[in-house]
Amino acid sequence: MEAATTEEKTGRFMTVQQIHVKLFARAKELVNSELISVTISEGMTVEQLRLAIAEQYPELQPLSNQLLIAIDNAYAGESQILNPEQEVACFPPVSGG
Repeated sequence: MEAATTEEKTGRFMTVQQIHVKLFARAKELVNSELISVTISEGMTVEQLRLAIAEQYPELQPLSNQLLIAIDNAYAGESQILNPEQEVACFPPVSGG
């Protein structure tokens, strides 16, 4: 992740970071890339990451509520906080047949 600092309306500073998210399956097809960069703020949760992905990549909005997020090769809970050292992956649920 890359970090930058921005000033909020309150006069406080917050860190804004770019996190790289690896995409799989239909998500990868929709953006025509296996890797995206998402702008997040310090202390952001997986739930907030999901919203940021949908906002910054509108083509993923139809999948956003269904996307599975993995951090460091394990499924992540919605309240898990992201940090710069983690590997993040995102993919829609798959069904077998």
